Amino acid sequence: MADTKQQQDNPEAGRRKVLKTGVAMGSLAATASMPFWSQVALGQNETAVPFTDMPDGYTVPPKQAGGIYYQDTTKVEDFYSPNGNFYVIQHYTQPAINEADHSLKVTGLVNNELTLSLADLKRMQKFEIDAGFECGGNSPRLFQGLIGNARWGGVRLVDVLEAAGLDRDGIEVVFYGADKGMEKTRIDSDLQVEQAFGRSMHIDDALNPDIILAYEMNGEALPMFHGAPLRLVVPGWYGVANVKWLSQIHVQDRRFMGRFMGRDYVTLAKRDIGGEERWEERSVTKIRLKSSIIRVSKTGNDHNILGFVLNDGTPLRSVEVSIDGGPWQQAELDPRNSKYSWKLFNYTWRNASAGEHTIVSRVTDVTGEVQATQDEMPEKPTRWENYAQFPRTVRIG
Repeated sequence: MADTKQQQDNPEAGRRKVLKTGVAMGSLAATASMPFWSQVALGQNETAVPFTDMPDGYTVPPKQAGGIYYQDTTKVEDFYSPNGNFYVIQHYTQPAINEADHSLKVTGLVNNELTLSLADLKRMQKFEIDAGFECGGNSPRLFQGLIGNARWGGVRLVDVLEAAGLDRDGIEVVFYGADKGMEKTRIDSDLQVEQAFGRSMHIDDALNPDIILAYEMNGEALPMFHGAPLRLVVPGWYGVANVKWLSQIHVQDRRFMGRFMGRDYVTLAKRDIGGEERWEERSVTKIRLKSSIIRVSKTGNDHNILGFVLNDGTPLRSVEVSIDGGPWQQAELDPRNSKYSWKLFNYTWRNASAGEHTIVSRVTDVTGEVQATQDEMPEKPTRWENYAQFPRTVRIG
């Protein structure tokens, strides 16, 4: 445990430890097992109040290979998203991989290149962690449906890198999936090249001991739609970083510039850089501080407002709810919330008057950062990273 804390507090110390090579597979406890929070599911005498900002008969698309699936967030019933409800984004094909034939290669600037079967990985120390995330393109347009929260099981990335031994020149870790597609080139519009889905991160980020190579999701074998038999799970980062059908980890001495790092999932926004206002492009990586209300229900004369928070793991200071522009009121947090899980909250709205109402939530973390309103968001023409406050409307009968 001391080694793990040293890596978190001093990334360079953790890097030196991995450079020495070795196969010690220390464990790191995640969260204790607890029963479901009963307030997530509707109670026997509790009824849902429809949002008036959602169209009548709102439905989500069927799940299909190569497609997009998002959930109806008004129907969230558990702290953990059932595997069939967790959102799905696929950019290329959905590869059909025989678990027995699958292997993970670790290549590049390492002392010992590795080829690991799933059985090899399962012989290493198992690690479990709660992690919730959303797609970088999740938005009010989909009523925040590109979201999910699960308990992931697998092996820590840092343990695999330690087994390979990092070369001192390695600064970037690239993760390739088995899903591939044809991409046009700017040099010749008729020329296409096959590319595998790939994402990367700086070595200091890769040495976070909470990152895992997951082969389980909510206690079951990883489903095909979610990257079976192996996927990367990067707690606190947007979903695009969590590479599915993971087939290769490559360490190199320069920045990786594949489509999904250099051209797509890139946010263009204005930023104050040393007193100069400049347009900046940057890859979508860590989750921005965000909350959203997803359900209103009624029990007797009271109404319950349910919502979620997602962020990069920074501890929270408060979650608050405002009704019709009134004062911010403290919400209650689910006791099972953990560092990287989604953070469910609820607020009891008493003596609601009949008629149309607007409700909104905001979250503040311990650094003092407050979730921005839409008007406070940076000028941003791209559709990525939609973390503004999301007002909802309901009609009380």
